[in-house]
Amino acid sequence: MASDTPPPPEGGTDTSTVPSTPEGAPKSGAPQDRIPADGPTTAQPTTAQYVAVQGSEEFGELRRTYRSFAFPLTVAFIAWYLLYVLLSNYAGGFMGTKVFGNINVALVLGLAQFATTFLIAWVYSRHAARKLDPQAEAIKSRMEADA
Repeated sequence: MASDTPPPPEGGTDTSTVPSTPEGAPKSGAPQDRIPADGPTTAQPTTAQYVAVQGSEEFGELRRTYRSFAFPLTVAFIAWYLLYVLLSNYAGGFMGTKVFGNINVALVLGLAQFATTFLIAWVYSRHAARKLDPQAEAIKSRMEADA
C-alpha cells in the first residue's frame, strides 16, 4: 500500500506526524522563541577573543591549577583501584582474611573504593569553588566586558 505523504527532504526528518501550530502562534524557531526568559542577551565574544584568552597567562594559570589537582588525583585513584583488582586476583588469601565477624579485607577495601570516590568528588568541589571558579569568573567577566 503506497503512502500519500511525500518522502522527507534529503537529510531531513519526516514531519508529517507533527501537529501544526495553532493559528496566530509563532512558528518554532521564530526569533521570539530564542530570547531567554531573562531578556535579550548581551554581545558575545568573537572567535578571535576566545583564541586570545586561550593564549593568555591568566587562562594558562587556570589550566595549570586544574591540571595540578586533577591529574595527580586521577593517577592516585587509578593506582588504588588497580591495587584492589590485583589483590583480588592474586592475593585471595589476604583478601579473604577476616577483619571481624564475616567482614573480610576484600569487603572493607571494596567499600573503601566507594568512600574514596565520594571523598574525591567532595575534595574536588571544594578545590573548584576556592581556586578554579574565581579564576574562571574573572576570565569570563573580562571577556564579557570586552565583547
